[in-house]
Amino acid sequence: MRFLYGVQGTGNGHMSRAHAMATAFSNYSDVEVTWLISGREREALYDVMSGDFLWRRGLTFQSKNGRVQYLKTFFNNNYVQLLSDTLILDLRGYDHILLDYEPVVAWAARFSGRNALGIGHQYAFQYPVPMQGESLLTRHGMKIFAPVASSLGLHWHHFGYPILPPIIDLAGHTRQSTEDKKVVVYLPFEGQQKVIRMLRDVESHQFFVYGPGLVDGDQGNIHQRALSRDGFKQDLVTAEGVICNAGFELISECLSLGIRVMTRPVDKQLEQLSNALALEQLDYARVAYTLEPNSIGDWLDEHDVVQVDFGSVHEQIAAWLIGGQTQSVEELAAETWADVRVRRHSTRDASQAA
Repeated sequence: MRFLYGVQGTGNGHMSRAHAMATAFSNYSDVEVTWLISGREREALYDVMSGDFLWRRGLTFQSKNGRVQYLKTFFNNNYVQLLSDTLILDLRGYDHILLDYEPVVAWAARFSGRNALGIGHQYAFQYPVPMQGESLLTRHGMKIFAPVASSLGLHWHHFGYPILPPIIDLAGHTRQSTEDKKVVVYLPFEGQQKVIRMLRDVESHQFFVYGPGLVDGDQGNIHQRALSRDGFKQDLVTAEGVICNAGFELISECLSLGIRVMTRPVDKQLEQLSNALALEQLDYARVAYTLEPNSIGDWLDEHDVVQVDFGSVHEQIAAWLIGGQTQSVEELAAETWADVRVRRHSTRDASQAA
């Protein structure tokens, strides 16, 4: 059985889901997966994707200081190249076309009359989940970016619809103990030096800062780290807190590990603003629309922790796909949520509540 799997490479969340799905597919000896990644420079992918993969330029968003720049995004993308890559992509020989919000494979399938299945967070927004920052432009743009014939949407809650829990990519990384006052920071859409200058004023904690353009180096309470999948996971599982933008996958991993989160959604970005609203409604994380030393310090002084066991959704999806999709999406969603458990406790008194 041969799969073509397109992955949007702009955010590490898509890449983490791809890694988890690759792990799940590796349990089946008769399955062959060809990965196609777009939206990020090829050289920047080797630290976050192992093995062979196809690469295309695709589409990506431009941002500055935590705000999407729509005009720059429009002019910086090469639509002629996108159309060319789409039209010449050969889909023959593949039994199934899968994608995680990746436009080249999505449009190639559309033009070829092939059904593509989308697996990812963006596909949850076809249902009336918590949303904010919506406009006609952003809503329509989300629909046409990577259109699919059918989909498996992922979210932190089902909200009464056939949505699946998150895919968690933590294979080989377990949370055995935490390092006191260690905080991992991943704010790729912000100016990295501005973030570092701000964190220097919060002297009570040690900040491990990952971001584009950074190289390994330690100075005072700031520990800069170059982007690295394994290095990031190793720091993540020993951290007591994470400061990040409102991307879906990293926050999902934090919830799974019981790591406290402070998140700043990217301005004018529908998915991130909607994620922030969902987190506030679920009371899963602290949302801050601006970051400053005082607000970070207040959050660091809190002790409430949320931990959510989402299960092995990637393995359930792989089994569903390879088993011929005999269950409906509604049945698959109900099965994946059956064993999800939410636990809340305080690190101050170690009391547990169901």
